[in-house]
Amino acid sequence: MISIQFLAAIILISLGLSVAVFKKNLIKIVMAVHVIGSGVNLFLVSLGYRAGGIAPIFTDASKLQMVLPTTQALTLTSIVIDFAVVALMLSFVISIYGHYGTLDTQKRRLKE
Repeated sequence: MISIQFLAAIILISLGLSVAVFKKNLIKIVMAVHVIGSGVNLFLVSLGYRAGGIAPIFTDASKLQMVLPTTQALTLTSIVIDFAVVALMLSFVISIYGHYGTLDTQKRRLKE
């Protein structure tokens, strides 16, 4: 049976994908990409979760089960990459708005 964390990640990613495909406003598309990134981060954190696990720090508790630190490092990297992608997309949106005067993709295509 699928756990609630994986279900929430699937919902976030599918919601972001549907908004990115069907919406015409560039700001909404950028927000959808950020929601997809949040879903991916939730998925990565859920992969590393272990019930009853302790934090992966240097202790004498080597016999206890620890959570996976690799997925936490991947999540931090994913957060930084998502921030950079969203910032770059927003700078493109500002440039497109300055050039075309609209954020609607359909209206921009008609102006060409």
